[in-house]
Amino acid sequence: MILFTFPGQGAQRPGMLHSLPDHPAVARTLDETFDALRDDPLTLDTAKALESTVAVQLCLLVAGVAMARFFVAHKVGPHMVAGLSIGSYPAAVIAGALEYADAVRLVARRGQLMESAYPHGYGMAAIVGLDRYQLEPLIARVHTPAAPVYLANLNANRQLVIAGADGPMRLVMRLALGQGATRVERLAVSVPSHCELFDSAAVEMRAAFAGVTVHRPQSTYLSSGIARALFEPGIIADDLANNMARQVHWFETARLAWERGARLALEMPSGSVLTNLTAPVFADGQAFCCDNNRIDTLLALLSREQAQATH
Repeated sequence: MILFTFPGQGAQRPGMLHSLPDHPAVARTLDETFDALRDDPLTLDTAKALESTVAVQLCLLVAGVAMARFFVAHKVGPHMVAGLSIGSYPAAVIAGALEYADAVRLVARRGQLMESAYPHGYGMAAIVGLDRYQLEPLIARVHTPAAPVYLANLNANRQLVIAGADGPMRLVMRLALGQGATRVERLAVSVPSHCELFDSAAVEMRAAFAGVTVHRPQSTYLSSGIARALFEPGIIADDLANNMARQVHWFETARLAWERGARLALEMPSGSVLTNLTAPVFADGQAFCCDNNRIDTLLALLSREQAQATH
C-alpha cells in the first residue's frame, strides 16, 4: 500500500513551485490557487517571499497538492496520507476530505494568524541525540511564562523539536549539547508551532472552519497530532484547526501507517525531511521523496506497489 507524506515548514526552498512537472494536473492546481487567492501563486516561492510564514505555508500546500494530483492522474494515488503541521492540509485535500479552494483560504488565514501572533523573536529548533525523557527536564529548567519554550515535535525517539522564544531556545540547545545531544539546529521556521502559544490562534482557526464543508475521506487520513486514522469530518476539521497548537508525533504516525499496511512512503515536495524520518520505520519497505528522484522511476515504483496491494 502507498502512503503519501506532506512536509511542514522548514522544507520550503526558493523556486519550489517552478520546479513542479509541466502537466495539466499541476496547471489546474496553479489556476485554482489563483482563483482562490486572486493573486499569482508563482510569486510566492522567491527567497524574499519565503520570509513570510503565509507564503511558506501556501507554497507547501500548492506543491503538495499539485504533485500528488500528478501521481493520481497517472493512476498511482495513495491509500493513506499523512502531513506534518501545514502538511496536514494538502493531505486532507488529497484524501478527499477538504476542497482545495477551501484549503487555500484556510491556509492563508492560518499563516496570517501565526505570523501576526509572533512576528519576530520566536521559532523552532531541532535537538538530535536525546530522547524526550532527557530533554524534558532541560526544558523545565528554562521555561517560564516570560521565557517560554516547549517540546513541540517528536519526530523520532532521538530527534525532537522545541518551540518558543529565541533566548530560552538557545539556552535549551546549549544544555542539550552538555547532556550529550549530537546536534542542535535552529530551523527555518519563524513561529513557535505545536505548543500552547498558539491556543488562541487555534480557536480562531476553528471559527474559520465554521463555513467550510469537510467530507469523509476517500483514502485514509492519518493525523500526526494524535497518531490516529480519522474518518469523521468534524473530527478531521478539529484536527486541522488545532494542529498548530498540538504536538507532532511523526514517529508514531509513520509506525501507524506501517501497521495499517503501507509499504511505500513517498514525500511530496519540498525536501526529504519526512523521508529520512520515515525510512527507519519502513526498513522492510521503501521510503522516497519527489525531490532529486526521476519521475519515471517514482511512477514505476508506485505502479509496482499498487499492483502488489491489489493482489
